[in-house]
Amino acid sequence: MRSLPTSVEAVVFDCDGLLVNTEVCWTVAETAIFAAHGHSFGPEQKALVIGRTVEAAAEAMADYFGRPGAGADLAAELLERVRTELAGGAAALPGAAELVRACRAAVPIAVASNSPRELLDTALESAGLAAHFTHSFAADEVASPKPAPDLYLMACEALGAAPQRSVAFEDSATGISAARAAGLHVAVVPSLPGADLDHDWLGTGLDDRQLIDWARQLG
Repeated sequence: MRSLPTSVEAVVFDCDGLLVNTEVCWTVAETAIFAAHGHSFGPEQKALVIGRTVEAAAEAMADYFGRPGAGADLAAELLERVRTELAGGAAALPGAAELVRACRAAVPIAVASNSPRELLDTALESAGLAAHFTHSFAADEVASPKPAPDLYLMACEALGAAPQRSVAFEDSATGISAARAAGLHVAVVPSLPGADLDHDWLGTGLDDRQLIDWARQLG
């Protein structure tokens, strides 16, 4: 296992499936759409859409269903279904609040999410994490969302931090690609068990005591 540097200028967190347990909401919505098109939904199908924007996930669905050109309609359906699921609330994942507080006490922090602003704000508020972040960045606020580096570059610029001296927390290959392209170190807690993901630190949850120990050494 490689390690994370302690001499960092900022920490940037993904949201869905990393800080907040929204992947349940997304999976319910995705399962319903796949079923409506006569397909089952399991780990293989989840891997096609996890970490992507609504639009990119919908295009992947359209390709999988053999329905070229249906991306826009599927994106609208996916957004509405996720919106409905999120209305029921989503909890912070174990360790998220403690780690966020520990990092914030030492260095500037932000959220960089591939969700649109509407869903990002709903997720953070629902999980009780919104008050911890003065900076958050959503997919519909950049020219190119993840896997492009734009979200992470924007976050680091806003925090006054060099990407090469910052750490990203991610759960998917899409997000990891974005963080790497921007030049950040990457800590990974996979949403899909068994996924072989690039990382500087790899764990099973944000409640891993190694992370709290690391956060207390920052600054």
